[in-house]
Amino acid sequence: MVDNRYATALVIACVLSLLATVYLSVAVGTQHWYQYSSPTVRGEANVSELRSLYEEFMDGEFDEKTYSDTLFRLNGTVGLWWRCVLVPATAHWYKEPDVKLVLECRSFTLFEQFTPKYKEPGNHNSGEDMLRTYLWRCQFLLPLISLGLVVLAGLTGFCACLCQSLAPTLGIGVLHLLAGLCTLATVCCYLAGMDLLHRVSMLPDKVDGSLGWSLYLALISSPLHMMAAALLVWAARSHSQNYYRMTAYRVA
Repeated sequence: MVDNRYATALVIACVLSLLATVYLSVAVGTQHWYQYSSPTVRGEANVSELRSLYEEFMDGEFDEKTYSDTLFRLNGTVGLWWRCVLVPATAHWYKEPDVKLVLECRSFTLFEQFTPKYKEPGNHNSGEDMLRTYLWRCQFLLPLISLGLVVLAGLTGFCACLCQSLAPTLGIGVLHLLAGLCTLATVCCYLAGMDLLHRVSMLPDKVDGSLGWSLYLALISSPLHMMAAALLVWAARSHSQNYYRMTAYRVA
């Protein structure tokens, strides 16, 4: 028999965990972690240059400098798995006064996720930048680990429900705590990586960068997982203490 307080805590923890998992899943699958705001382009020479950058971005080989320059110049957005630019929908770029813009995206392949970063982006002879390389790999791997921990916690909780036992609740809470820490570490690694990128690749004039809503979703999911962990750990500890007290009372 489970006390109403513990049951309420478990239900709230489940809701928080579900919300956090949905938020993190949406954040991982979308590209709005960081976005650039570029000025309107005027002049035939600039238009030709941007079209060339766009074609290289969509069809060329993977190169950090190339795609970064394109993101800077074409109102780009970049996430954990996607990089996107805003380009005119018409064939004649910037010929119309109110041209319609569409979002064109490319995904980071698994091989590209593990491609080394260099001290000078695009220059393979400059030497590997170990810090940026491992920050990028961590921001790719940590959210997957976080989601895996939540799935494991959910499976453990399902088995506990079938067995009508609160014994695994403490372990489930610890898994949620680790998931929240992994998510928080993902955001920190991403922000640190973007800051280091902007130090080695200066933004063009009048180009501004800002955090996107996908990053904020990931940031919100971290404390939600931690609050769920706190409720689960409290329920497990309190139930265990009451159980031992009742056992001692019956023995006495």
